[in-house]
This record gives sequence, C-alpha cells and structure tokens, in this order.
Amino acid sequence: MLKLFKNLGKKEYLYMFISIAFIVIQVLLDLKLPDYMSNITTLVQTGGSSQDILIQGVYMLSCAFGSLLTSIIVGYLATYIASKFGETIRGKVYRKILGFSTEEIKDFSVSSLITRTTNDVGQVQMLISFGLQALIKAPIMAVMAITKIAGKNMSFSMLTFAAVVLLLMLIIVIVFIVIPRFKIVQKLTDNLNRITRENLTGIRVVRAFNADIYQKDKFNAANNKLTNTITFNQRVMGIMSPSMSLVMTSLTLAIYVVGSILINEANIMDKLTIFSDMVVFSSYAMQVVMSFMMLVMIFLIYPRASVSAKRVLEVLETEFSIKDGSIKNGKEVGTVEFRNVSFKYPDADEYMIKNVSFKANKGETIAFIGGTGSGKSTLINLIPRFYDATDGSVLVDGVDVKKYKLEALHEKIGYVSQKAFMFKGTIKENINYGKSSLEITSKNIQDAIRVSQAEEFVSKLDKKVDSFIARGGTNVSGGQKQRLSIARAIARCPEIYIFDDTFSALDYKTDLNLRKDLKKYTKDATTLIVAQRIGTIIHADKIIVLENGEVVGVGRHKELLETCQVYKEIATSQLDMEELK
Repeated sequence: MLKLFKNLGKKEYLYMFISIAFIVIQVLLDLKLPDYMSNITTLVQTGGSSQDILIQGVYMLSCAFGSLLTSIIVGYLATYIASKFGETIRGKVYRKILGFSTEEIKDFSVSSLITRTTNDVGQVQMLISFGLQALIKAPIMAVMAITKIAGKNMSFSMLTFAAVVLLLMLIIVIVFIVIPRFKIVQKLTDNLNRITRENLTGIRVVRAFNADIYQKDKFNAANNKLTNTITFNQRVMGIMSPSMSLVMTSLTLAIYVVGSILINEANIMDKLTIFSDMVVFSSYAMQVVMSFMMLVMIFLIYPRASVSAKRVLEVLETEFSIKDGSIKNGKEVGTVEFRNVSFKYPDADEYMIKNVSFKANKGETIAFIGGTGSGKSTLINLIPRFYDATDGSVLVDGVDVKKYKLEALHEKIGYVSQKAFMFKGTIKENINYGKSSLEITSKNIQDAIRVSQAEEFVSKLDKKVDSFIARGGTNVSGGQKQRLSIARAIARCPEIYIFDDTFSALDYKTDLNLRKDLKKYTKDATTLIVAQRIGTIIHADKIIVLENGEVVGVGRHKELLETCQVYKEIATSQLDMEELK
C-alpha cells in the first residue's frame, strides 16, 4: 500500500499536510463543545445570568460552524488527492500494460487486467478519500479526548476503558474473519468479468449454437458465488454498526446510572461537581467511541483496498519478458534471417519450432505453408518480438532483434494479423494508425486502399475514407476488415511486410488482384506470407514448408512439387496437377 502512495505528487502531499492541519483544528473545535456545555450546566445550576448562558451558547455555535467549515475543506482536499492518485495510477497501469508481451497478458488475463485498472484502483482511491479524514482524525480525537477526561473520575474512566476494550475485541475478531475473503472476492470478480467478456465477444457463436441458456447458467453460477461471498462479508461487517451503537448507548446509560448513584451518595457540596463531570464525561466518552467508530469504518474499507493495492502493484512491478534494446538501424536493409531458431511457449514441455534457418533478402517474397499447428504463425511472430526465440537468433537487417529498440524494430515492419481488428473511428484514422517515421499523406492512404482492393467498397460509401468504423469493425464484413488491415500496413511503406494468413478471408479473384498490385507496389520491400492456399504463394521466390515445427522443404513451387512430399500433398489437395504446373 505504501509503495502505491509514493506515486502521489508534491502538490498532493502539500494538500495532505494542509488537510491534517485543518483536521487538528476541527478536533480542537469539537472538543471545546463539551467544555462550553459544562459551563452552561454550571451556570444553570448556580443561577447564572441569561446573558452569560447565551454567550456560552454563541461560543458553542461558533465551534460547531467552524468544525463544519473545516470538515468541508478537508473533504474537498481529500477528494482532490484521491482523484489525482486514481488518475496517476490508472495511467501508470495502462502504460505498463501497453509494454506487456503476449506472455504477460496471458499470465494476468485480459479480464483481470481490466478489473485491476478500474475496480482495484477505485478501491484504493476510496480508502484515500475516506481514510485521510478518518484515519488521521480518529486517533487525534481519541488521544485528546482521553487526555481531557483522564483523572477526573475513576468510575467514569473505567467504564470508558471497558467500552474501548470491547470495541477492539470486536474489531479484531471481525477483521480476521473477513480479510481472507476479500482476496477471494477480487478473484471471483475477475472470473465474472471473464465470463461476461467471453459472452459479449462470442455472441454470434452463442446464438448460432443456441447456447444462451448454457451461458446464462455459467454466468449465474459465477455471479451467485461472488454474491454469496460478498453477502457473507457484508453481513459480518454489518454486525459492527449496531454493535458500535449498542456500546455507545450502553456507555452513555452506564455513565448516567453510575453518575446518579454517585450524586445520590455525595454531600451537597460535591453533587454539582459530580453532575458537571458526568455531563462532560458523557460528551468526551462519546468522542472516544466516535473515534473508534471512524476507525471501524477504515477497517471496513482497508481489507479490500489492501488486496486491491497488492493486485495493482503486481502489474506495476512485473518485469517485462521482452527487454528493449538500444539499436535503431541495422547493417543491411530489408533482410530477415533465422539462425537455428527454436521456440517453446512459457511453461510448455515441447518445442513449437525446432532448429529453423533461412534468410529473406530485400525485395524477395518468402512464403510459409504447412498443416494446422505446424508453427507458421508462431515463427513469424518472433520477428516483431511478440515472443522471443528460446534458442538461436532472429535477425532483421543483419542485427539480432533483441538488440533493437522495439519502436525502431516495429517501424521497419508492416504487420497484418490473422484476425483483422478495426478501431473505433473513420477508415482514414484506421489506415493512418500509430506512429510512423513516414508522414502518411492522403496519396499514401489512397494508394493503400487501391492496392489492398478496398477501393471497391470504400468508393461506394457516402463519406468515402471519412466513413465511420465501429469498434472491432462490426459494421463491415470480414473481407472488408481484412482489406482495410492490409491497407493499414501498406500505407506505412515499411521495409518488411508480414502477412499472417491474411488472404484467407478474401475470395480468389480479390486475392489474385491484390497480390498482383502488391507485388508492383512493394517490389523493393521484403514480403513474408503465411498462407493456407497454394494459389496465394505459387509465385513466391522461396517457399518454406513446415511440419511439426520443423522445416521439411525449401524452394520454389515447381521444385517442391518434385522434392517435398508434404508440399505435394497440400498442393494436390487443393488443385489438380494441371493447375499446379
């Protein structure tokens, strides 16, 4: 928790010290009220004048108003500090997540990262907002109130001490029961978010398979488990408020009962003193109990905030598995080389890629083909460092990718993923996306749309490139999304293009036209293509055939038909021998 508080700025610390000063003033004003009440009692008992009583009443009102004013100021400052803290932490967590590799994101899970960025930060923020007032005010008030009543009357002091001990025992028992369950609550919240996200993301599959009831049951099971855990916690915590009220009321009653007995047994001269002490003691005793009530409110919030703080720190303190390098440019231009590269996923027993070596030179088109699970996508994902090779070296422009600054490495690459993704915005904003060393002009965008064969449908839209795209591209077809994602890569004019099974969503005619135009437009760039269709890669300069993560064939199309049985089987399963020649 304290590590998180180090993220507070100088201005927030200044406001915190100002808040503490105002809290002290507020406590002093609150503790003056019983003194004036005692004075009024004495004046009434001794037959004081109405004017003197009125003056004491004005003092009481002034103290009450001053306490209210300082409370408002402290509330404003506490809210400001909590808001700025939340803003800072959310920003740091978000920026940290942006630097995560695929490995870290899988370790935490997307649903958990969302919960940590929103709900967990909110819990800590709430603690600061309320705790700054209660946590500082309560001990100050308790100490000063006890100091005021210390030594005045042993009977009243013992009653107050007994009440405090009872409250502390109650707090300790409840906290030990509830704190472990708050950790469970956060994990159950992650799970509920995961199920909700899965359902919303896969809504088409859910409906297509009539799985609405199944998904509803799965959600209800997770929701009920979370609800039952929270309900238990709230019920246990709910005992505190009535218990505190019972102790407070009992203490007041006990003071008056004991006071009445003492007054009855005292002589005439001491009756007034005992009565005055009883009034003052009951007021100060209430201040002590109120202090502990405020501490109880902190105990209601702190356990969950503590768990949330640890979860947020887990994100902030996670070491990146992909370390940033220092080199910006390589020795060559447009080359990609694999030297005895092997790779296995974290915690996996078997290698996904085994001893792969090849080199792609500037201007060449290299294709990768193989059966499902042969490691094609995994192989090319090592180039932009979505993962790092377990063994061997991956080189871009003659330099190991691990030595590059990630930003510089990604500048060299135009990557089109297997699953096209569109961001909420216009077509133009989606194509002109991200940071590029090249200024992407309107001409670049138009050329990218033309080469990617997206012009056919973009030209029919009312606003052309300024037409709106929904988040995830839900208002365009799969093929249209794929063409726009290809346009996004082309517009950057990178040294190296990576197409991860990108053309599978396109019809054969569009695929053919796109490859023709792409070859002309990217003649000076290196192109790496993962494909399932033989027709997509038939004219590649080099085809690499993978099976079970190993290279079983390298060459051009006609060579592989004669020398690689795996390639021949894939090819003949799609086209007849006449079409393949």
